[in-house]
Amino acid sequence: MFAKFSRSWALIKASASVLSKDKELLVFPAVSAVATLLVAASFLGPIVWWAMGHPGELESQELSPLWYLYAFCFYLVQYFVIFFFNTGLIGAASIRLEGGDPTVSDGLRIAWSKIGVIFGYAAIAATVGMILRAIEERAGWLGRIVTGLLGTAWTVASFMVVPVLVHRNVGPVDAVKESASLLRQTWGENLIGQGGIGVVFGLLYVLMFVLLGGVVALSAATQSAVLIGSTVAVGVVCVLLLALTQSALQGIYSAALYRYAVGHQNAEEFSGPLLQNAFAPKR
Repeated sequence: MFAKFSRSWALIKASASVLSKDKELLVFPAVSAVATLLVAASFLGPIVWWAMGHPGELESQELSPLWYLYAFCFYLVQYFVIFFFNTGLIGAASIRLEGGDPTVSDGLRIAWSKIGVIFGYAAIAATVGMILRAIEERAGWLGRIVTGLLGTAWTVASFMVVPVLVHRNVGPVDAVKESASLLRQTWGENLIGQGGIGVVFGLLYVLMFVLLGGVVALSAATQSAVLIGSTVAVGVVCVLLLALTQSALQGIYSAALYRYAVGHQNAEEFSGPLLQNAFAPKR
């Protein structure tokens, strides 16, 4: 287990090396974040306006089927936006891993060429999301446990879907099947690698909040509104940069793992024995 974690940590460092050469990869998660916020606002705004004229109805147990259709549309659009820009990120990262020098337009071009299958995959993910939500609402605390387990399983099984869509001309269903197949062979690397990224950035978030909390406390002691506001602003910027970096590293990581799995050549950051055991069949 320790050897696997060490190997995954090395993969994370290699991903960071790739990102340092192509900092424009951060554009994809940044635009994705803005777009998802706009989508959320466009869907939640009408609900808030409607709820103000119909107080208490949203809390009722019998919601109209139109509400479920509305929720499905929200899931669909949100997932489409996320997958579209993630496809662009992984597509651009793959160009770098092939030895090229990608631009943001290269990634967007790749994503646009896959827009149909991205929409299909978004529809599948939205359907899964609605099913999990229905189970949670109808089964109480047991439903929350079940949906948590199923949601985790779905997230892990679909980890390679976007790299599959980038590199192959297959439909969304076949992409999900191939991602699940790769998972059965490599579950250790996928989980530990993703967990490694999450642990590292989780520690960074905690450290940053502790430091910022101390600075805010000292600023409050001076009763300087300007200093407090500046500290909060710096903290928000740091959180955003960490989140964007984490998303970019996860995209590069998944692209490199998939490329090695199917025998594609990777850049020097992932050369040598680094990926040698990443896709050994599990016994």
